[in-house]
Amino acid sequence: QVQLVESGGGLVQPGGSLRLSCATSGPFSRINTMGWYRQALGTQREMVATITTGGITDYADSVKGRFTISRDNAKHTIDLQMNSLKSEDTAVYYCNAEVAQYGDLFDYWGQGTQVTVSS
Repeated sequence: QVQLVESGGGLVQPGGSLRLSCATSGPFSRINTMGWYRQALGTQREMVATITTGGITDYADSVKGRFTISRDNAKHTIDLQMNSLKSEDTAVYYCNAEVAQYGDLFDYWGQGTQVTVSS
């Protein structure tokens, strides 16, 4: 079973920074696009940032210029550097990976890590 484990969430003041990490383990032949999603209380889960195996990135308009996603293909990890955090960034952040396994593609999610931006 593929597992995605997030770390790095916490409480930070507005304007501060946090770095999230996601590690992938388990049986797979290839990991395609990986990304970060978030879900605030009472809202739907939304895409924050994604990155392909080749390093092509995509960001939600609300985080462009403040967040940076990066990837280590050898270690099967992704990070999300979050700067200039705002209260509206408060949410549970989830790691996602499209994994090639047993000749098919599967979508896997981490358990989520809470990010709270508050003074």
